[in-house]
Amino acid sequence: MNEMKDKRVIEKQYVVDAITVMDTWRMFKIMAEFVEGFETLSDIYPCVSIFGSARVRPGDDTYEKTVEIARKLAENGYHIITGGGPGVMEAGNKGAREGGSKSVGLNIHLPMEQEPNAYADIRLSFKYFFVRKVMFVKYAQAYVGMPGGFGTLDEIFEAITLIQTKRIKPFPVILFGSDYWQPLWKWIEDTLLARTLISPADLELVTILDNPDEVVKTIKRTVIV
Repeated sequence: MNEMKDKRVIEKQYVVDAITVMDTWRMFKIMAEFVEGFETLSDIYPCVSIFGSARVRPGDDTYEKTVEIARKLAENGYHIITGGGPGVMEAGNKGAREGGSKSVGLNIHLPMEQEPNAYADIRLSFKYFFVRKVMFVKYAQAYVGMPGGFGTLDEIFEAITLIQTKRIKPFPVILFGSDYWQPLWKWIEDTLLARTLISPADLELVTILDNPDEVVKTIKRTVIV
């Protein structure tokens, strides 16, 4: 029995050691992604990050509005950063190219592979979501959230949290499409604010708009080209 116990202990230690070695090498991979991102994006300013569903297609109102918003921002001197994939990301990169600004796509490796869209002129590919999220926050001077799913909510609320806790300087966080976003914001007001889980000032961290021209005007008021 003791021999079997000793064997299990040795095997367990071997597994722990193997995981430790893997984690050490993983750190180098993480550092490499940070370095590549910093070196590639460091001279791109000013930028607007656009988020939204990967599932919308050309012809969909959300897709076409995203193209319009990105194009108008580009024409006013703003570069566009997206997640580099299809749907809203593709639309954002397409609008950036049409408007003559730099079109950046930060692609992510997923189990169901996300293919980079054809409109991103500057492409980076990430394995780690948290590294990619740092790039979005670090190099964006504004966020535009189009209708989207969990990934969109994640990116938007990450920015709101960082601004709320003063971990980053405040910047415009715009949610486009009141019919999509207003029910969520009403729940936040009726539930989170009503239970004093957030402050009244926190509601002002986000602007909900329906007009692409208003998106540009709102960003131009605080982000100087």
